[in-house]
Amino acid sequence: MPTDRDTLVELYKLAVETADRTSARRATANAFFLTVQTALAGLAAALPVAGACAATAVYLAALTLCGAWWIQLRTYRALSRARFAAISELEADLPVALFTDEWAGRPRVYIELGLVERTIPYVFAAIHTLAFASMLTA
Repeated sequence: MPTDRDTLVELYKLAVETADRTSARRATANAFFLTVQTALAGLAAALPVAGACAATAVYLAALTLCGAWWIQLRTYRALSRARFAAISELEADLPVALFTDEWAGRPRVYIELGLVERTIPYVFAAIHTLAFASMLTA
């Protein structure tokens, strides 16, 4: 741990900035996956007339993207935890611990946004599976 106060403050600012950038990148990635999944769901709805081969390709692409989305969310979660652990460690040597205090003040009943966020790829996988199954039985 650095002992020079100015170095410590600069490292803290850098850690907070990179944590913020990680959150922004995650939001951008979520917007991308949500857009693509919505487009694929709309395409799947129009595909029964195009045939089983095209519907199967869209279904497999959609499931692959659901998996990639979920893995990416899990990776961002691990990265965020590591960054906030580093921030908390730096805050131990600072007069104020903004992030640590904020986390300690969360409500007792707390549903982590990441948990909600990681269920969305499963929801899309279910939607695509139901659409594909209904196309096969039609």
